[in-house]
Amino acid sequence: MEEDNKPDIKPVIDEAQKEPDDKKTSLCVALKILKKYNLNSTAETLKKEANLTDSAYNTSEHDVNNALNIFKSQGDPSVYENAYITLSKFVETSLDIYKHELGCVLYPVFVHMYLDLVCNRYEAEALKFMKKFGPGQESYYQADIQNLAIITKKEELEDNALISNYKSNEFVVRMSRDTLSLLKRHLKEKKQTVLLDIVQENLFFDVYEGIARNKQQIDAVAGGMIGEGTRQDNKSRVYYGLLKEPDLQTAAATVNLDEDEEETQESEKPKKKKSKSNPLLSKKTKIDPNAPPLDRMPLPQLREIDKKIKVQAVLDSAKRVALNHETLPSICCYTLLNCSNAVNCATISDDATMLAVGMANSRVRVWSLVPQKLRAMKTADQLLDIDLESDDVMHRILDDRSAETTRTLLGHYGPVYQVSFSPDKTLLLSCSEDCTIRLWSLLLWSCVVAYKGSYHPVFDVKFSLHGYYFATSSRDRTARLWATDNYQSLRLFSGHFSDVDCCQFHPNSNYIATGSSDRTVRLWDCVTGEQVRLMTGHKGEILTLCFSNEGRVLASAGNDCNVLLWDIAHGHLVAMLTGHKGPIYTITFSRDSTILATGSHDCKIMLWDYSKLLEDLSLDDMNVHNPTVMNNSPKYLLRAFGTKNSPVIHLFFSRRNIMFCVCSFNSPQSN
Repeated sequence: MEEDNKPDIKPVIDEAQKEPDDKKTSLCVALKILKKYNLNSTAETLKKEANLTDSAYNTSEHDVNNALNIFKSQGDPSVYENAYITLSKFVETSLDIYKHELGCVLYPVFVHMYLDLVCNRYEAEALKFMKKFGPGQESYYQADIQNLAIITKKEELEDNALISNYKSNEFVVRMSRDTLSLLKRHLKEKKQTVLLDIVQENLFFDVYEGIARNKQQIDAVAGGMIGEGTRQDNKSRVYYGLLKEPDLQTAAATVNLDEDEEETQESEKPKKKKSKSNPLLSKKTKIDPNAPPLDRMPLPQLREIDKKIKVQAVLDSAKRVALNHETLPSICCYTLLNCSNAVNCATISDDATMLAVGMANSRVRVWSLVPQKLRAMKTADQLLDIDLESDDVMHRILDDRSAETTRTLLGHYGPVYQVSFSPDKTLLLSCSEDCTIRLWSLLLWSCVVAYKGSYHPVFDVKFSLHGYYFATSSRDRTARLWATDNYQSLRLFSGHFSDVDCCQFHPNSNYIATGSSDRTVRLWDCVTGEQVRLMTGHKGEILTLCFSNEGRVLASAGNDCNVLLWDIAHGHLVAMLTGHKGPIYTITFSRDSTILATGSHDCKIMLWDYSKLLEDLSLDDMNVHNPTVMNNSPKYLLRAFGTKNSPVIHLFFSRRNIMFCVCSFNSPQSN
């Protein structure tokens, strides 16, 4: 990339915070207790006498809560069991209109009661409490409950990520004002100190005005590790519109000129060169009111080769097949044989000419999908004889004698989890269990940069649609924004409570979506580094994400076998598609946004009528306070295609709406 094409965005360097000492923690605990009982004047006096300043004594909420746990009541452990039984009976005997919202407090209360019993060294009572009430919790919490049940001693509470999440974060419960009033009245009447303290200290009620939600509405958005997202989490404005396309007439003239020369050479008769004006290229795009300002995110300037690629994409779109419920896409399936349990990922370049696969044996394999083979650059001596100003310099620098159908890239020393092509096909990114991201040159066929941002495996990597930037997600519970010419990450997106399994750029490159094992989908602003959307509803790990072509809808799927569609304008779940029987590995939208395709471990490809779904949703007329979640999957399922014992790991729509599928064949002997 040329120097004048590099966007000017500065890295953000986070300074490590010093851990608080015991004196600081004790003082902060005292201040917290004083403020809890509105003894503000006494708190200020203590602050002055102890010389407490925000910069010197910045103790985290987690440390304060841990210190408070030491002073928990050492009363009768049976109080916990009786209090939970009383709360359960209250929920069951409540009116149906309130029952389902009241039931949302049972799980967080169960968790914190168990932790209190373990913290107070009532190990036998804690085990009994877990066995009695654990199986009765919702199915999507059972995996967390199993991990929780392993903790049986107070010493085991330390340095446990799951316990830390529960102790340092309030469990969010969205509840109507009437339902909350009913709960408060019950807690005051029963006067159960243990239950009251847990609710006050560990639960956050996101109160709204109106009728209480029914069971279907609650189940649709339930499942997050620490509850639902609050309305405040989704209040920021999101510029989901697309950027205005650049003027491509000049580049189109060059492409047309090249085509004229080729036709002349083939016919050996000179033709009069006429200036061609393609209506697709001369059409002026309307300014999208929801698009971000052009200077909001510094994007790389388009080079001549980038413009030619865009022109070719527009010309290909003119030959695009219009898909609908009657005209389904043609499917070209590539099946990888003799590699059982060895293929982790696959991706196809935007022009559908190359396929890259990440292997469990740390290798990256690249295939050519067209008759033209993969060539490498000529030697340095041969390059000296080439005119770098010529229009076909990219063809001249490649050596035809080095052409091969497939190439292998060696450099990682752990399983490769994901690969991603750059828009111009000259670069390839890969991420691995070895904690590195490698940038490969597809001209030299060697690694040119190895990025290292953490000491944890990197699960996903994605190039921006505009090039230059790329995003990664990792086991360290963070996602990062990178630039190809910078060894350090530009932004660190921190907020998930478990592994970040996948990431995806928004079509305008201003936002990055992430999916995590904490069962939440989050949207991050690349400019500010802040979280702008928090969406809950998945019941398992999220493995794949995909934005619609217009940029407003985000599709996500994973181990719960469901496809969820989100309106990122407001952060609402708008539709759920069910039908797969295994984890969903890949999602993609057709180029004309009429069909949504999903591929799963159950060896099936499902095609959904996305255009019909959009008509029924009417996003612009939707109730933004309490939207209805569309859940009529058979109505929108167009067709299901099965493979022969080959899980689907990648789906891709070409510019002409031909669907490409990549599968990995698992022989019956290997199962």
